[in-house]
Amino acid sequence: MGEAGNGVKVGMKAGNKKVLLKNYVSGYVEESDMEIVTNDTVYLKLPQGYSNALLLKNLYLSCDPYMRNLMSKLDEPSYIDNFLPGSVIRGFGVSRVLDSGHSDFKAGDYVWGVTGWEEYTLITDTQSLFKIPIFTADIPLSYYTGLLGMPGFTAYVGFYEVCSPKKGEYVFISAASGAVGQLVGQFAKLMGCYVVGTAGSDEKVELLKTKFGFDDAFNYKKEKDLGVALKRCFPEGIDIYFENVGGAMLDAVLKNMRNNGRISVCGMISQYNLEKPEGIYNLMNLITKRIMMKGFVVMDYVHLYPKFLEMVIKYIKGGEITYLEDKAEGIENAPAALVGLFRGRNVGKQLVVVAHD
Repeated sequence: MGEAGNGVKVGMKAGNKKVLLKNYVSGYVEESDMEIVTNDTVYLKLPQGYSNALLLKNLYLSCDPYMRNLMSKLDEPSYIDNFLPGSVIRGFGVSRVLDSGHSDFKAGDYVWGVTGWEEYTLITDTQSLFKIPIFTADIPLSYYTGLLGMPGFTAYVGFYEVCSPKKGEYVFISAASGAVGQLVGQFAKLMGCYVVGTAGSDEKVELLKTKFGFDDAFNYKKEKDLGVALKRCFPEGIDIYFENVGGAMLDAVLKNMRNNGRISVCGMISQYNLEKPEGIYNLMNLITKRIMMKGFVVMDYVHLYPKFLEMVIKYIKGGEITYLEDKAEGIENAPAALVGLFRGRNVGKQLVVVAHD
């Protein structure tokens, strides 16, 4: 038997805890919609016939709002296949290669990308995996669930590529203390923009202003009228809105946009658990104010990832970006961590620590 690094013997048999979707979800997702399976085992060696596959040991799992949509039975095809009842939940994560049949990867490599919510995963399609470069070895691996992974890249694409920002513009970000929002705000400040964010607690509002450098922020739960709050923060209107929430917030923003404003639609977390989504009533502003509103799927821009990584690594090493993580220890706590996203429990990027190496 060969070594896969850190004392793991390739070919050994190991337990493999995993998180399954029990049933399709309607309404708010609950921990009871998921099931922890502890009696599964796996051989730490690629099965015969999997010549281009990888066997991964998962280290960190990312909890992301889009995962809620994949828990429902979809009437129409989506850009990602939905989860099936009885199957392992999938999401972005950071892993170590234990065994490889693929020429681009070797045992001991660290990778990030789509993996299973389990301790060990057999990957047969490596297109959704990215090798973690050696030159980032002094940066925490967990950052590849957020700052250097899908959320960070999402912030980059949605802000720079979709919105084409200019110095001095007025930028508003909803769900601003989350994995994506906290980075959009800092990117905007580094460009010389005026930045305001909103969050669902006073603690998060204070973080936006003191830790992430936002010019202003407000607790949307304490505002009787979102339109009045936006007018208070942006008396001259909003140039760029980074949309993470949808619903009433989007409706209020539309009335407060400036001419030729841009709206980058990243997500709509307020709508994911509703059986009947809320309507939007102020869309006429798109016409009268010549607003560009565009949704995007970050993996359509994967060719830009090296450019993003170069920029962000420079900011990290220069101390110009602050990043906050909220870690849940143990895969058995993954369901609670995911549910917490929709209850506003997380402060910063929510991730699950499966193993430290």
